[in-house]
Amino acid sequence: MIERRALVRHKTFMKGRIYFNNRLSSIDCIVRDVTDSGSRLEVSQSVALPDAFEIYLPTRNEYFHAKVKWHKGCNLGISWNSEKAPQVSEHGGSEHSVADRLAKLEHDVAVLQKRLDVFQEP
Repeated sequence: MIERRALVRHKTFMKGRIYFNNRLSSIDCIVRDVTDSGSRLEVSQSVALPDAFEIYLPTRNEYFHAKVKWHKGCNLGISWNSEKAPQVSEHGGSEHSVADRLAKLEHDVAVLQKRLDVFQEP
């Protein structure tokens, strides 16, 4: 078979995490192929993803802004750009960890507000 791709594709089996909805929503994925500018992901077929999202690769400890290029079944092809290296805050934590904690706290507040609303209904 003749390889028509301009970039070399490397087969992988890496765990990834897709963040969307201002990091309030996330799902796991498997990174199946990787190039310097994109990847093929495997996700749950029942998941509806936006056209652009953020992906985290724990094995590389990197975040990428991704754009969906194609979608077929439970596979999708993405292009990505690496984010700037996380800046260290004055408290010693990285901006990514602060953003992650903030997103989690905002999600927790929304969940608690929904529970509270149920108790306040007449």
